[in-house]
Amino acid sequence: MIELNDLKLKVLNLLKEDARRTPALLATLLGTSEEEIKKAVSELEKDNVIVKYATVVNWEKVDDEKVTALIEVQISPERGRGFEGIAERIYLYPQVKSVYLMSGAYDLLVEIEGRNLREVANFVSERLSTIDSVLSTKTNFILKKYKQDGIIFEPHQEDKRLPISP
Repeated sequence: MIELNDLKLKVLNLLKEDARRTPALLATLLGTSEEEIKKAVSELEKDNVIVKYATVVNWEKVDDEKVTALIEVQISPERGRGFEGIAERIYLYPQVKSVYLMSGAYDLLVEIEGRNLREVANFVSERLSTIDSVLSTKTNFILKKYKQDGIIFEPHQEDKRLPISP
């Protein structure tokens, strides 16, 4: 675990809100020098605290159909490695976007992306279900994303229906 000073925590929070913020803007917002910001960001990147600068895309606005599924996976942990080895086997597939160790009714939550339902179904039946330690899977397809990473995709719209009285 890496101990972060106050400046680094503030930098992380500001970059999480908007990764396009420049060192100059961050320095102004935090009342410090641009060199201090560059040094802090460089250390955060070197320590693998900042892993990637990413864009949140509302794919419903783009003519690029994708299917995203969340798969609940029950597994039997491996002796000596627990869930780590199985999680690694799963996250190495290019279709897999995220893997989380969970508490509750299942062990891993796997997020995958495919071009269509059949591609996702084939991945589950041919790749995921065939892993020896996998006991069961339950696939949930995402029908619509309303909010992701704190970003609301569609602004709130007032209900314009007329009220009905009894």
